[in-house]
Amino acid sequence: MSGELELPFRLDSQLTEVMRLRVQSLQQRGQKRQDGERLLRANEAVYRLDFSEQSLRFSHWTPRLAEAGRLTVTATSQLWTPDLTNLMTRQLLEPAGVFWRAPGASADAAAQCYDADAHEFGERIAELAKVRKVMYFLFEFQEGCGPQTVDCSITFVADS
Repeated sequence: MSGELELPFRLDSQLTEVMRLRVQSLQQRGQKRQDGERLLRANEAVYRLDFSEQSLRFSHWTPRLAEAGRLTVTATSQLWTPDLTNLMTRQLLEPAGVFWRAPGASADAAAQCYDADAHEFGERIAELAKVRKVMYFLFEFQEGCGPQTVDCSITFVADS
């Protein structure tokens, strides 16, 4: 028996704030980041995906961009424990999911993406779901979109 399971990406505002404070702290002290450390940029936020089931097959993405813009979603590997360690560049997974809505596109037009990369990215998430209950992602907002204009989810087929 199998069924579709749509999982929404949820903003982790507390973790985003902690990562912003790390950047601010380094700037105030005049220090540099650790070698290989990945600092949060002003146009990025941390999102999480909670897995209620772990035997999943990727089906499709559902990015909704209310306005023209570009959203890049980058997953972090299972090695990052955001409550204990800083995010390191080597812990970011490739490929990233890149979704966009062109200026002048109708309000009900679906977001565009690089299909092969988005599919491979979804499959990697499904693989990691087998051993994880939660995953963290960096959402990078560009060209006019932001957290208030983006809603993104990913759909899997759950194998029971």
